[in-house]
Amino acid sequence: MTSNGTSAVAGLSAPSARRIDWVDYAKGICIIMVVMMHSVLGVELAVGKTGFMHLLVAFAKPFRMPDFFLISGLFLPVVIDRDWRTYLDRKVVHFAYFYLLWVTIQFGFKAPSFAAESSWSHVGLLYLESMIEPFGTLWFIYLLPIFFVVTKATRRMPPLLIWGIAALLETAHIVTGWTAIDEFCGRFVYFYSGYLFAGTVFALSDRARAHPRLALAALALWAIVNAGLVMSGFSETPLISLMLGLAGACAIITSATLLARVHWLNFLRFCGEHSIVIYLAFFLPMAATRTLLLRAGPFHDVGAIGLIVTIAGVAGALVLWQLALAAGATFLFERPAAFWIAPKQPRRPTLQPAE
Repeated sequence: MTSNGTSAVAGLSAPSARRIDWVDYAKGICIIMVVMMHSVLGVELAVGKTGFMHLLVAFAKPFRMPDFFLISGLFLPVVIDRDWRTYLDRKVVHFAYFYLLWVTIQFGFKAPSFAAESSWSHVGLLYLESMIEPFGTLWFIYLLPIFFVVTKATRRMPPLLIWGIAALLETAHIVTGWTAIDEFCGRFVYFYSGYLFAGTVFALSDRARAHPRLALAALALWAIVNAGLVMSGFSETPLISLMLGLAGACAIITSATLLARVHWLNFLRFCGEHSIVIYLAFFLPMAATRTLLLRAGPFHDVGAIGLIVTIAGVAGALVLWQLALAAGATFLFERPAAFWIAPKQPRRPTLQPAE
């Protein structure tokens, strides 16, 4: 870990530290793009044609998940030297709990349709398979613990060597058919970049806040280049995909900083603060809204349906969260004490978005 990266985040462990606004904005942008992708592509698949929202989904594809993973690794320098028991509790057991819980919930809704296509015994096999093959939308929290463990296990090795290997894996565009393997190869470089270059990321945000006009000009140039490469079909070319992923992550960080600077679109910040809630629960309101709209009658504007389903997915997840809190079902979004393997520390006003 570079000394700049360490010093940039070391202060966050102080009790007086507060949430960093642009990080929440960036996470909010990312989680909405994730919901948008699943919503729009799901509608288009059901209808058999594309709408105007498809352009936004295609534009965001090169950087949508790279930025999410980069942000997830950004605060790792603060906690990576914890003892293994505490580290595994916060970085592995935490996500394993939510993965197992929400895989079970999703299966509860989808099992009847699976059984209708095959048999109930096959449904049981699919559930067991989800322990090694991430299920549906939940692959992100399946992969994060692997990233955390690999990063801590290799922290005594030359960081640039690890980053170089990760970059080569992304450039290779490995396809084995196994989600965990393929996504690890394609995404680890972004997570590790957040960890390794934390100081550079914070410096980028500081420069954007200090020079907003220059930042806007850089964003305009990036948008043109990104759109051009996506439209030309070169965005998934080896090496170009890596460059677009990193550039797009920087663009989201810059955009988030500018929004935080003027306090615009605060709903993005709220979504970022509760991104895990949206990520876990959006599938249900998304699927329900899509089904209702498509069954209500003929629709000519596929893009409008995709937009409505996206909004319903985000807002519906937050509503489900509030209903769970009101009903005392906090275990849906907060890990109960019984599932902690290390002492739970008093919550401090620090930003550690991956915990």
